[in-house]
Amino acid sequence: MLDYDREADEYDTTRGGERRAAAAAEAVLGLVPEGARGLLDVACGTGIVTRRLAAGRPGLRVTGADAAHGMARMAAARLPGVVVLADSRQLPFADGSFDAVSVIWLLHLLDDAAPVVAEAARVLRPGGVLVTTVDKAAGHHVDSDIDELAEPYRKQRATDEAALVTAYAAGHGLLPGGTARFRGHGQGRIPRRLARYVRDGEIYPAGGTALAERIEALPDPEVPRADPEFTLRAFRKPKPSE
Repeated sequence: MLDYDREADEYDTTRGGERRAAAAAEAVLGLVPEGARGLLDVACGTGIVTRRLAAGRPGLRVTGADAAHGMARMAAARLPGVVVLADSRQLPFADGSFDAVSVIWLLHLLDDAAPVVAEAARVLRPGGVLVTTVDKAAGHHVDSDIDELAEPYRKQRATDEAALVTAYAAGHGLLPGGTARFRGHGQGRIPRRLARYVRDGEIYPAGGTALAERIEALPDPEVPRADPEFTLRAFRKPKPSE
């Protein structure tokens, strides 16, 4: 996994910046009920999406939480007083504290996404909604020359696979509540940068140096490939009367 404290300062510029954040926030808010008054953005990172969630819905109080000091520091500068340092698997909030919980680009990083889904379900009020990205790695596969080389090294089952996340949600009484997709502007893979991540074991670890060298040798190694398209799934916590 990346060192998110080390990555914090350049994270936004290497991942699409404001255009990507705007697309993500718009898609998330499209799955959040109009009557929602409190939203928790889990693994809020630098707060670039969190800020847009807060600005995009008048009357919606947004709280950010992140486990990395570097990320939380940047988020707190963008959203003073509403960002906490917290582990997504052990949130410092009472049961039923929020009308919505968003979890964007986190579950794919974990060995087990179940505890995060469990915590999100716990802090949701009845009638509340969990919105999370699923199948992130699949979103990056855009039939490029990189994809062709990386295909043998893809995980057989991702920890954020939609079917798995749906099963975890169901285990805590959450019901399917909709799907949305958005473009990852500026997140098209760049061969030379991806080769560095492969060499460091941060992605496709089974490929190692051999795969990194093949990716680096592709034509136009500094040119981004097509932008990915990410998927959001919403899960609703039923009210007692339902």
